[in-house]
Amino acid sequence: MFKDLFHKKKYATVPSERPKRDIPEGLMNKCAKCGNIQYSKELEKNLKVCSSCGHHFRLNAWERIQMIMDDGRLTEFDADMLSEDPLGFPGYADKLEQQKMSSGLKDAVVTGEGEIGGFPVVVAVMSFDFFSGSMGSVVGEKITRAIEQAHEKQLPVIIFSTSGGARMQESILSLMQMAKTSAALAKFQGAGGLFISVMTDPTMGGVTASFASLGDYNLAEPGALVGFAGRIVIEQTIRQKLPDNFQTAEFNMQHGQLDMVVHRKEMKSVLTKLLDMHMVKEVVPHGG
Repeated sequence: MFKDLFHKKKYATVPSERPKRDIPEGLMNKCAKCGNIQYSKELEKNLKVCSSCGHHFRLNAWERIQMIMDDGRLTEFDADMLSEDPLGFPGYADKLEQQKMSSGLKDAVVTGEGEIGGFPVVVAVMSFDFFSGSMGSVVGEKITRAIEQAHEKQLPVIIFSTSGGARMQESILSLMQMAKTSAALAKFQGAGGLFISVMTDPTMGGVTASFASLGDYNLAEPGALVGFAGRIVIEQTIRQKLPDNFQTAEFNMQHGQLDMVVHRKEMKSVLTKLLDMHMVKEVVPHGG
């Protein structure tokens, strides 16, 4: 009797026709450095720099082009150039297709001609979201052709680098791009051409060991990881503990490997000033 008296009654529930209010994907972003959570739109307004700690989020190639080029415009070179599978490396062809779908790019670099601060330039912009920005045959060829276009048109070259290193699925063909791009730059700079290298997070391996370090000016974004081999490999080789800030842009600048560390908000104005310094101005005769 008492059991029935205090027994909790079961009530039927009627399913609600109102949909659950799910948070849209991509609405918020969490800073990898300080953990601060902010609206994606606010982050984009701040050029994808954390408003709390100043951490520079990675940009893809077209995002950077939109920020740096006048009116976000670029006349693209070699837009249809695609990587092949010269060695028949297992799974490489499928991986390339996956990378095209996920990144919206055809390879890890976009090259072209446009203006920065009113000055005509040739640019190459690498993107880490395609195969970790690895340098294969297409990356090396597109950058080399961009340098040759600049040489022919007598325009400055600016390369924004980000890379995990050489694309080893192409083996020696990938490593050859280091020599090819460096040779093209040597010819270009030997003829008086201006090359500005901008290293972004991360710039590692064969890219750092070749064209990225050959600028007349070598710049980097704050906190960018810049180096050749990774920390673990170096520590195991030399059997020493490395400083916590080892291979950051700031560390490289302190040790003479960079000319400037430039905040993303100031990058376009700094590039404009450098271009203006090297611009050949027409001399108007007195009284002309």
